[in-house]
Amino acid sequence: MEQQQLKVTVRKATGNGPARALRRSGEIPAVLYGRKTEPMALSVNIRELEDLTRKGNINQMLFNLLIDSGKTQTKKVMIKELQTHPVTRDFLHIDFYEIDMQRKIKVGVPITTIGKSVGVERGGILQIIRRELELLCYADKIPPDIVVDITELDIGDSVHVDEIPLEGDVELDAEVNFTVLTVVAPRVEAEPEPEEEEVEVEGEEDAEEEDAEPEE
Repeated sequence: MEQQQLKVTVRKATGNGPARALRRSGEIPAVLYGRKTEPMALSVNIRELEDLTRKGNINQMLFNLLIDSGKTQTKKVMIKELQTHPVTRDFLHIDFYEIDMQRKIKVGVPITTIGKSVGVERGGILQIIRRELELLCYADKIPPDIVVDITELDIGDSVHVDEIPLEGDVELDAEVNFTVLTVVAPRVEAEPEPEEEEVEVEGEEDAEEEDAEPEE
């Protein structure tokens, strides 16, 4: 996995007021922590962060975090949480987590399908139930995706999590053998029932007319 560099600065002021002022200046507040790392308040340049988002899913990126605190120190980190505004989608805050490169971490990896299943060719519908799987792997060995070949899947066939081959020193973080995707039969709309036609019985109309005549 390619490692990205990101420069950050140690900040001393905390709270809502300083955070708003920081955002107005083109920075956002951040914090760094880890299993053996004391929490550290940081600031990140928004433009640099936006440039990184164009390179891929930043939640799966491994960063060399260059921390300016009078002297520069480097930390291997991943983004634990990235908060955005619910309407504008502007970045608001980042949690960085320092990674122990000798320990496996849990990470979500997207599923990619290849091929066109025979079931889909016959009119079936591919249903992807899980669009990503949680893996245990080393931070520098995170695969970009999990590839599943669906070519041989017919209508009614499924792929379960234990049937997916994984490459390298990667483990599935799953205790239950759940279904990942399946090919289902197309929906068949019920034909409308024919409307019952009214059958006129000979003589019925005359009888009705007689009943309708007023009594003398």
